[in-house]
Amino acid sequence: MEITAEQRKKAKGQGFISNKDGIHFSARIVTGNGVLTAAQVRNLCEAAEKFGNGQIAFTSRLSVELPGIKYEDFENLKEHIAKADLSVGGTGPKVRPIVPCKGTFCSNGLYDTLGIGTKLHKRFYEGYRQVNLPHKFKIGVGGCQNNCIKPETNDLGIVGQLVPKHEFEKCRGCKNCTVVKVCPMEALKINDDGKITVDKSLCINCGKCIGKCAFGCIPEGEFAFKIFIGGRWGKKIRIGTPLKRLFNEEEALDIVEKAILLFKYEGKQGERFASVIDRLGMEKVEEILVSDDLLNKKEEIIGK
Repeated sequence: MEITAEQRKKAKGQGFISNKDGIHFSARIVTGNGVLTAAQVRNLCEAAEKFGNGQIAFTSRLSVELPGIKYEDFENLKEHIAKADLSVGGTGPKVRPIVPCKGTFCSNGLYDTLGIGTKLHKRFYEGYRQVNLPHKFKIGVGGCQNNCIKPETNDLGIVGQLVPKHEFEKCRGCKNCTVVKVCPMEALKINDDGKITVDKSLCINCGKCIGKCAFGCIPEGEFAFKIFIGGRWGKKIRIGTPLKRLFNEEEALDIVEKAILLFKYEGKQGERFASVIDRLGMEKVEEILVSDDLLNKKEEIIGK
């Protein structure tokens, strides 16, 4: 059958992306946080064989794609994967599927990244699914400073922090400082008097030093989130700018919502969030994000 340009555009908005042959499509299936159950995998294998070309691919944003889908099989495919609580989507000028790293399982992970990824998915991917934005809006969640999923290259990136609590008065100048040895950034040093000190400009709050001193110089740490805004990958790369302070989980989720609302309110059609920040100025944007004015105008902005 002949597929018009308008039909292709509408199909892409639903999550069906044209293949190179101009006949078939790849169905993009949203995973929620990059994790599938065994039952969901079996369902997708069946779908790939029944409706596609028998192959399953994975996107850089943790969605699944089934290539080789016929236009006339769209509804049949959606009905099939719905049995496993799956759906197509993740395209268009909207909040895109959330990308958390595997910090929940990883030995380097500082917190439950999949847990907060699920919260972000429900509140912003599902909750804002009917809200059109000036352009796509990507959210990345990193569990530690290794930044495996590159949170800083998303429109908004969240990175876990474990801020060390320093009690350097307990230092005994033991001449065998295990704390200095474990610091990957060389932020911890021994002074001329033999006592430990920290260069906070080098510390990345990775938490590697916590509990390593036999005398309790760094006994514990406080968990927080660092937030980057305005990152962008692709033809015009921009590394996100960090907000000046750190946030707890509730504050971080609110910052995400305020960033989306700001993008909806101030963005021009076809403009990425990075361009909005550059146009308004980082100082003004940060001032807006730490206030609650946008949340108070949420219904007005969404109805815009």
